[in-house]
Amino acid sequence: MKFIPCLVFLFIPMILFCTPGFIWGQANDDARYIAKHYEKLERYIPMRDGIRLFTSIYIPKNNTKKYPILLQRTPYSVAPYGGKLKSRIGPSMLFARDGYIIVYQDVRGRMMSEGIFEAVRPHNSPKRSNMDIDESTDAYDTISWLLTNISNHNGRVGVWGISAPGFYATHSLINAHPALKVVSPQAPVTDWWIGDDRHHNGAFQLQASFSFLSFYGHPRPKPTTKRATGFSDYGTADGYQWYLDLGPLSNINKKYLLGKNKIWNDMMNHPNYDTFWQSRTPLPHLRDITPAVLIVGGFFDAQDLYGPLKTYAAIEKNNTGIHNHLVMGPWWHGGWSSGSGRNYQDIYFEQPTATQYREKIEFPFFNYYLKDTPNPNLAEANIFVTGLNKWFHFDQWPPEKAKDLSLYLKPNKKLSFDSPVGTNDYAEYVSDPAKPVPHTSQIVITRDDKYLIQDQRFAASRSDVLVFESEVLQENLTITGELFAHLYVTTTGKDADFIVKLIDVYPDVTKDTKGNPKSPKMSGFQLMIRGEVMRARYRNSFTNPEPMTSGEITEIVFDMQDVAHTFLRGHRVMVQIQSTWFPMVDRNPQTWMPSIYEADADDYKKATHRVYFTKKFPSHLSLKVLE
Repeated sequence: MKFIPCLVFLFIPMILFCTPGFIWGQANDDARYIAKHYEKLERYIPMRDGIRLFTSIYIPKNNTKKYPILLQRTPYSVAPYGGKLKSRIGPSMLFARDGYIIVYQDVRGRMMSEGIFEAVRPHNSPKRSNMDIDESTDAYDTISWLLTNISNHNGRVGVWGISAPGFYATHSLINAHPALKVVSPQAPVTDWWIGDDRHHNGAFQLQASFSFLSFYGHPRPKPTTKRATGFSDYGTADGYQWYLDLGPLSNINKKYLLGKNKIWNDMMNHPNYDTFWQSRTPLPHLRDITPAVLIVGGFFDAQDLYGPLKTYAAIEKNNTGIHNHLVMGPWWHGGWSSGSGRNYQDIYFEQPTATQYREKIEFPFFNYYLKDTPNPNLAEANIFVTGLNKWFHFDQWPPEKAKDLSLYLKPNKKLSFDSPVGTNDYAEYVSDPAKPVPHTSQIVITRDDKYLIQDQRFAASRSDVLVFESEVLQENLTITGELFAHLYVTTTGKDADFIVKLIDVYPDVTKDTKGNPKSPKMSGFQLMIRGEVMRARYRNSFTNPEPMTSGEITEIVFDMQDVAHTFLRGHRVMVQIQSTWFPMVDRNPQTWMPSIYEADADDYKKATHRVYFTKKFPSHLSLKVLE
C-alpha cells in the first residue's frame, strides 16, 4: 500500500480565479509584513488534566499598544514549526495589519499536542469533576493561560475557524470564558451523521470519506511536526470505476485500511444515529451563549452546508436576545476567506462577494466587539441570492415574508404549483447498483466538490433518472429558506436511496462564458441549486432503521437544506430524482440487512422504484418563495 502526503482541502482555503502573478505578489507582501511586524512564540499550554497543547502565538512587535487576541484551534497543524512564520495569519490579513495577537493551537492528540485525538469529540456534560475535559474546557483553559502569560493584550478574545476548526469554534461558545467576546464558526463541522462531511441523512459519503479519513484517522503514536499521509495507490484516475471495482464497502478495511484506522472503524461500527453520533453534535448544548456570534457558510459548499444553517438555528432558538448573525454567500468550502468571490468556475456573481464579506462584514464585526470601533450594524441574516446576484439583509432566517408553497410533480414530466388531480399517475425507473448514476461527468479519483456547479444534462439523459420540468417562467421566482422533499414511492426491493435535485435550466439563447476555453455550453445549462440524498430505511427514525415493504406506497420526507436563489424570467425549474449518486454516496444494496456496511456482493440487487404524483399521493418539494 502506497501513501503520499495528503492535500488537505479542508483547511487550505482555495485561491481561485486570480492571476498567478497577483496571488504570489500578494502572498509575498503579506509574508514580508508579518516578518517585519510580528514575532512568534511557541508554547505548550497545560490543560486542567495535565495534557499540554502546542500553541503558536504571533505577537505584534510594537509593544506600546494593547491588542485583542484571536484564537484558532485546529486538527490540521499550526505549521510551520520552529523559527519560520506563516505567510498569512488571522481570518484575513486585515486583522494582522490592524494589530491583533493571533494564536493557533494543535488540538488535543494532533500534531505536536499531547493527549489522545478524538474526531468530533462529544461535549462532556454534566462533568463529574474539575478534571473532566472536552473541547469547551480546552478552549477555556487556553484563553485563561493566554490572558495570564501574554502581555500587551486588551483583555478581549475572539475565536474563529473554518470546517473542523469551525467545530472547535462552536465548542468555545459552550460555557464560554468571560473574556471571549466574539466567535465565528465558519462552515463548522456539526453533525457527521445527519448532514456534514461523512453522511447525509444516513447515506455514507464514500469517496470523500475514504480519501479524507485515510489520512485523518491515521494513527499518531507520538507528537510530530510531520503531517499524516493519505491513500494514493488507486492505479487509475477514474474514481467511478475504482469504487465500482472495489465491491462492498467492507472491502476498504479488508484490502486497504486493515482495521488500523480508528475513525473509519467507528463509522463502520455505528451505521445508525445511535448515542455515539448523537453525543457528537454540539447543537443541544448551545444554550446560555454570551459572546456575539457570526456564523458563515456557502451555498455551494459540498462539505458543510448543514453546519452553519443548523448552528444558527439552534443558537437562535435557545438564546433570546443575543447577537447571533448569519452570512451565507455563493461560496464553496471556505471560499469566502480568499480570492474575490466574483465567480465559481463558470457561474458568475457580478461582484466580489468574498472581498465584500471580509471588508464589510467580518473585519468590522470583530473590531467592534474587540476594539470598540463603530458598530457595523449588521442585519441578522446577510444572504446572497444567486441568479439575481444580489445581497439581501433580513432580520431573521428564513425571511418572515417568505411564503410557503409546494412545487408538485405532474404527469408528462411536468412541474407546477398546482396540485395533481389524477388517481394513478406515477413514473418508474430501474435502479441497478451495478450501473449507478455518477455524481459527476468528470473523471476524478478523489473528492471534487465542483460537481455542485456542473451541467446536469449528463444525468438527465439516463433512463434511471426521472426528470420533471416547469413551463418557461414568465416572472422571477425567488426561493429563500428551507427546502424539503416529500415523495410517495414504491419499490420492488426492501430499501432504497432517493436523491432529489432542484435545478435551474437556462434558456437556449444563453451565451457561453467568454475567455474560458474550457467553458461549458451555457445554452440550456442545468445548474443544480440543491441536491440531497435520503436513505429510505431512516424515513421514520434515524436511530431505528426499518425495511420498506415491497409494493407498498411509502411516504419519504427529508430536509434538502436551505436555498437562496432566483430562477429568472425565461428560465425553467427542473427536478431530477434518482437512486444512486456514485461514488460520492455508497450504493444501497436495495435488499435488507441491519447494516449496509456488512453487505456482501450478492446482496446488491436491481429494483424498480415508482414515484407517485396523484391527488392522494402528491409528491412535491416544499419551499419558501419571497414575493
